[in-house]
Amino acid sequence: MEQVRVALQASDPLSHAGLAQYLGSRPEVTLLRADQRAAADVTVVAADRLTAEVVAGLRRAAAEEGTPVVLVTGDITEAELLTAVECRVVAVLPRPAVSADRLVHSITAAAAGGGVMPPHLVGELLKHIERLQRDMFASYGVNPSGLTAREIDVLRLMADGMDTAEIAGKLCYSERTVKNVIYGITHRLKLRNRSHAVAYALRSGMI
Repeated sequence: MEQVRVALQASDPLSHAGLAQYLGSRPEVTLLRADQRAAADVTVVAADRLTAEVVAGLRRAAAEEGTPVVLVTGDITEAELLTAVECRVVAVLPRPAVSADRLVHSITAAAAGGGVMPPHLVGELLKHIERLQRDMFASYGVNPSGLTAREIDVLRLMADGMDTAEIAGKLCYSERTVKNVIYGITHRLKLRNRSHAVAYALRSGMI
């Protein structure tokens, strides 16, 4: 098994010594010296809190080295978590829960392109992503399906069996507008025809 090269950075000597002891005897990892940091596969950062100084260091490391980071810290807020993720932090370990096994598991997961987060932090991240999606969709005037309200209205009337003229009359559009809407839907979603568009919308729960 190829060892993961680990750079260790801690805000105090005691934390550094404790984490180094955890890692020193594990065959899965190689703990690098400070002057070898550029060769690291994963960086472990230990800090009581995500202070401005710690964040600045994380940002600098992300820009210069770009290695994934395992963060060992105390309490972390949602805002701090989002800042950490922006700085290439892919795993967060609460300081009281740190053990050699958990630390090595987080390091190997980070090296493999994965991540490890406490369940409550995963929930916070998902809620934030949902908010970002809603804001993005709203800014473009579409819903999460990627369709505008007008496109959904046309699809619903198509599903009711109406033709172009009937849809135009129902929605007070010109027939050209309705045709353009249908073309936009089928072209963007790579659908063959109107029937395919209706079937796709029904299966996807769009209408």
